[in-house]
Amino acid sequence: MEEQVATSFIPLSENQVFLLSLQIEHMEHQYSSTLLERAVGEFAKLPGIGRKTALRLVLHMLRRPVGEAEAFAEAVSTLCREVKYCKVCHNISDSDVCEICAQPSRDSSMVCVVETVRDVIAVENTALYRGLYHVLGGVISPMDGVGPADLEIDSLVQRVASGEVKEVIFALSPTMEGDTTNFYIYRKLESTGVKMSVLSRGISVGDELEYADEATLGRSLVNRMPFTGKTF
Repeated sequence: MEEQVATSFIPLSENQVFLLSLQIEHMEHQYSSTLLERAVGEFAKLPGIGRKTALRLVLHMLRRPVGEAEAFAEAVSTLCREVKYCKVCHNISDSDVCEICAQPSRDSSMVCVVETVRDVIAVENTALYRGLYHVLGGVISPMDGVGPADLEIDSLVQRVASGEVKEVIFALSPTMEGDTTNFYIYRKLESTGVKMSVLSRGISVGDELEYADEATLGRSLVNRMPFTGKTF
């Protein structure tokens, strides 16, 4: 009769599992060149870019002509050295005043308050807004250590106090942090008498009603609008 050899497994501790995972990760990220490893490490610092994606990007750059890689590096380097922020709205600019604020055709009595430069681009892409902007640089978030003093709120109050602004549009994300920031600015501007409005909130065009969350559906009902038979 053949002897049966019993196999026993010894469970690993959490610390051993962690060390094993580090060893495996190190094995996966061994490079034949320190220059390659350094380049991958720099690309991997970008948001949403892991080391595997960073490696693909670096290898892609290596396959391109040297001139393209140099132009890419020079564009990023020049951006970091020479970029400016508009002294009026804090948008990214090539000069002290951005192109939007410098346009005489813009309605300077209307200011759209946004969180970041990306939001300025998003609103501009609608081609429906002709006022000015004010970039806060973030939202109030105590959990992240961001308070009102860290944002461009005082400069917004000063713009309104000048008397030229007649309406302030809150275009922050409908999150707890965004609503907190809206309320804080509202309290700061309440005594000025300026008109304050917020972007309409409701069900997105093309969305199915059954997939809408309760808060969104509730706001859509409360902020319902007359139906005239015209296409929205």
